[in-house]
Amino acid sequence: MLFSTQEYLLLFLPLVLIAFYSCVHVRILRQLVLIGASLLFYGLWNWHFVPFLILLTFVNWFIACQYSKHLQKHWLTFGIILNLLTLGFFKYTNFFAGTVEDILGIQQTHWAIVMPLGISFFVFQKISYLVDLKRGAKSIYNIIDFFEFVTFFPQLISGPIVRHNEIIPQFQTDPVNPQLWENISKGLCLMSIGLIKKAGIADSLGMTCNPLFNQALQGQTLNMAQGWAAAISYSLQIFFDFSGYSDMAIGAALLFGLKLPFNFNAPYQSHNLQEFWRRWHMTLSRFLRDYLYIPLGGNRCGPIRQSSNLIITMLLAGLWHGAGWTFVVWGGLHGLGLSINHIWNRTIPFTLPRPVAWCITLIFLIFSWVLFRAENFSTATEIWQSMLGFNGIGNYKIRHNIVFYTAILLVLFCPSSQNLIYTYLRPSKWIAILGGIAAAFFILLIGGRIPDAFIYFRF
Repeated sequence: MLFSTQEYLLLFLPLVLIAFYSCVHVRILRQLVLIGASLLFYGLWNWHFVPFLILLTFVNWFIACQYSKHLQKHWLTFGIILNLLTLGFFKYTNFFAGTVEDILGIQQTHWAIVMPLGISFFVFQKISYLVDLKRGAKSIYNIIDFFEFVTFFPQLISGPIVRHNEIIPQFQTDPVNPQLWENISKGLCLMSIGLIKKAGIADSLGMTCNPLFNQALQGQTLNMAQGWAAAISYSLQIFFDFSGYSDMAIGAALLFGLKLPFNFNAPYQSHNLQEFWRRWHMTLSRFLRDYLYIPLGGNRCGPIRQSSNLIITMLLAGLWHGAGWTFVVWGGLHGLGLSINHIWNRTIPFTLPRPVAWCITLIFLIFSWVLFRAENFSTATEIWQSMLGFNGIGNYKIRHNIVFYTAILLVLFCPSSQNLIYTYLRPSKWIAILGGIAAAFFILLIGGRIPDAFIYFRF
């Protein structure tokens, strides 16, 4: 079930809210409602993986309890390895097998392994919890709290990647408190913004970039205008698609009185790659920083070692996004770009003018997103050649050009969703009326077509 469907917005979410607030004052009952709803939400995609989700969650909770009894860290090490092996089996078995086959020249049919939806996200949550325990955290939770933490449906499939100490302490607070209506109003606003981003902007941009990338995949030559249209439209699409999902996830959580961390903060307004990764998929960035980059040595070492740490971190970040060499190289490009950024700051006593730095950063991002989207290296190369003018300038009429140019203005000049809701938007009946009309329009809009899955569902 997608957030951007009428079934979710008009049936599932309202029914869960009714059940939740019917027993809201009894903590264990409201928690069981959310756990049950979350398992139903997950099962509507594929019931076969519900037992897997339950078992993996229970095993991690059991490991944490065993550690608390015996204070033997080998329990935590075992749990971390188990989670990594689980993720590796479902997501990377065919990738590594295919790589070995290519090296050895062996032809073999890949195994029919179906990857559980959201496994990259909920496995990272469990790993972060076990690592925190290994570092000295004293947080051992009861099984109900732990299950709600892992399975909470707004963030189960594609994040944000929530840490245990950010959300579990909130479970004890009765949602019916002085902040109730503020949370509900902000939640509805964020959900409306996310729905507009997804159904109104991202899906429309996909009608431009998808055909062009498919043409390049089939070996058709694109001209310069087509190449830039493909690259820019995808750069916009992936932002509005994923930030729209995050807005809807955070908004839905607020309806239940729970606050999730924000995931985007106007990333295309960044002036260097370091700033971009502080603004893009922020919960993944901090996970990579705290659980990979810093343990490798971070910036507490010389420039060569720091560059190695950055490149290793981003190579693994690329691999996390997808089991393919295009993702690995995409991560490597960002690692190299971050290394250059740090070396420049350390050794060159000169700061580029902010407009120049912003242009360089944005152009790098647009070119790198091509590799992220392309099915293979030849497709990416074809589009890059087109963007550089090797196939002629040509022309191209962008579909939904009003949406395209509006999207550009929004990402370059407008504040992030959280700043808009928490800083600039003040309570007003006119805002409520207009927001309600806009939400109703887009709910009706998505009713007459097959919804596009969120891009990050594939990861």
